[in-house]
Amino acid sequence: MAGAVLEGNLDLGGPLILVGCGKMGAALLGGWLTRGAAARDITVVEPHAESAAPFIARGLAHVPSLDGLSVGVAPGVIVLAVKPQQMDGAVDACAATVGPGTLVLSIAAGCTIGYFAKRLGGAAAIVRAMPNTPAAVGRGMTVLCANAAVSPAQKTLAGALMAAVGEVAWVEDEALLDPVTAVSGGGPAYVFLLIECLAQAGVEAGLSQELAMRIARATVAGAGELVRQSDLPASKLRENVTSPAGTTLEALQVLMAPDGLQSLMDRAIAAATQRSRELAS
Repeated sequence: MAGAVLEGNLDLGGPLILVGCGKMGAALLGGWLTRGAAARDITVVEPHAESAAPFIARGLAHVPSLDGLSVGVAPGVIVLAVKPQQMDGAVDACAATVGPGTLVLSIAAGCTIGYFAKRLGGAAAIVRAMPNTPAAVGRGMTVLCANAAVSPAQKTLAGALMAAVGEVAWVEDEALLDPVTAVSGGGPAYVFLLIECLAQAGVEAGLSQELAMRIARATVAGAGELVRQSDLPASKLRENVTSPAGTTLEALQVLMAPDGLQSLMDRAIAAATQRSRELAS
């Protein structure tokens, strides 16, 4: 199968069906089209036409359900972007559409490769991906895992599809997607909570709510962009901000105490990882 990112252009290598056009599905569509994917190669399956309307206007085909797909046309890729609780119906409905050369790419948390293989057959080429919400602004992080039926070309294409909305990485051991879900999938929520807490601490110290929130948002966004552009490790960037006997050091002594931020984060990630395992069982 063809399909890759070449000089900024995303070649789908043939028909692609996107099942679900919610926030993540829409983010993926936007990324693919921005990277140069041909709209004529993409069909969106989405019952709520208004969700797909901006993309339909750009030439994508749209059907409200999988029943509306052309019979006998096996797509090169099926991307499943529906909620886990909707996956049973989606997989069963698209099973007849999966051909010998079809790649099935799922972004649903908790739905394992084994889950899809049981419904689609052991020969099905399946990639499980865990993206996160910054994909909406092209700054996502996606970790993927493929089964043995996925060809090198299909793996390249799956990576290219997710790279359209941010960075990608691969793992061989599917069990690692549980801590990935905890760290990357939930990570944006932890950062948003940090902004809330930082702003509230500013209010407690005497700042107005509006100013404290403005400072917190800009500070976290700026620090994120700094670490993205820098080759230095986060620890070194932290040290660069910390003057001996200064105000930052006083705060860090609290945050880095044995019962401080690292301890809280360890417990939080452990809890989320365990929950991810439970959902996949």
